[in-house]
Amino acid sequence: MTTLLPAWTDDEGARRARDLLTRTFGPGEARVWSAPGRVNLIGEHTDYNAGLCLPVALPHRTVVAVRPRRDRTVRLVSAQEDGTRIVDLDDVRPGAVAGWPAYVVGVAWALVAEGLVPRERATGFDVAVDSCVPYGAGLSSSAALECAAAIALDELWGLGLAGDDAGRTRLAAVCVRAENEIAGAPTGGMDQSASLRSRRGHALLLDCRDGATRHVPFDLAAAGLELLVIDTRAPHALVDGQYAARRESCETAARELGVASLREVTDLPAALDALDDPLVRRRVRHVVTEIDRVERFVDLLDGGPPAGPRLGALGTLMAASHASLRDDYEVSAPELDLAVDTAVAAGAHGARMTGGGFGGSAIALLDAGHAGRVAAAVTDSFTAAGFAEPVFLLAPAGGPAARLG
Repeated sequence: MTTLLPAWTDDEGARRARDLLTRTFGPGEARVWSAPGRVNLIGEHTDYNAGLCLPVALPHRTVVAVRPRRDRTVRLVSAQEDGTRIVDLDDVRPGAVAGWPAYVVGVAWALVAEGLVPRERATGFDVAVDSCVPYGAGLSSSAALECAAAIALDELWGLGLAGDDAGRTRLAAVCVRAENEIAGAPTGGMDQSASLRSRRGHALLLDCRDGATRHVPFDLAAAGLELLVIDTRAPHALVDGQYAARRESCETAARELGVASLREVTDLPAALDALDDPLVRRRVRHVVTEIDRVERFVDLLDGGPPAGPRLGALGTLMAASHASLRDDYEVSAPELDLAVDTAVAAGAHGARMTGGGFGGSAIALLDAGHAGRVAAAVTDSFTAAGFAEPVFLLAPAGGPAARLG
């Protein structure tokens, strides 16, 4: 029988992180924060092109228990990784910290580098991490870790940024810098904005040109719908050069077209005619049409709970997005294509890959109560294809990063 991966309650997440901290580093008072992963409804690879995207925060969260220290040492432990790590804050710089600790200490480094905290106030800390965000599934487990660390350090170091959206916007930028420069992943800002700035029951329309946001109603339960996330468990990584190559193609195209970003392209046929490289033309076509799909998707949601022709139109946009990511941007994978095709054949109103691609997850928009049947169909199709058994979760729109206790 196919089961859905549950999200932890706040109490369970806090208990797990505190217990891990105590077992690893000994007793003592600790505070706990958490931040959600995200799933993107539509708008893939548009963030670093100053475009539009439409993520929702997952109910599944990464939790950190943090205890301040009086020196410059950071001790780290994660329930998802073996062993402990020790990092001196004075040693944090690009290329110096390997693996998952870079997403934590990188945030500390970026807060200082951005001038948000003086170096002498940036003291060390002990941190224990636990998470129910699937790891390596394209659901922004790395951003959830960064944002949990950011909101913890914001309070630990007395910065006061998490109290309003302007401050959270600054924290999101800090997390992006940490991921780009310390962790070495050239991602845009969608994931961090979703984790820090989302609202429960809403999707977050993010304009990556200026950071502006709008909360778009996304109460699926009111519409008798649910969003199924399919973690294909196909290998997923954004630091192996493929993501960077897509970004470089877009930046090259923008330079050739004489625009600041592909967001500025208003005449797509003329832009494509001006580009000689057929691969670059395909990349541009995806980005420009995907931004348009986000706008149309939001217009449909603004019309009220999805139903009837509007629900069908949402599904059509999801299908077009997946086809564009598969054919023009070439970031899909056989597992993702099979998951999407099977979900639609099993009754989904629409389905598409989500996240950066090269593996990871797909989403399917379903009538409420049909998740088990669709998940079983996808599992059977994966078994027949010889793929790893997929993992499933439901994604009602959750809330942003916050302190748990």
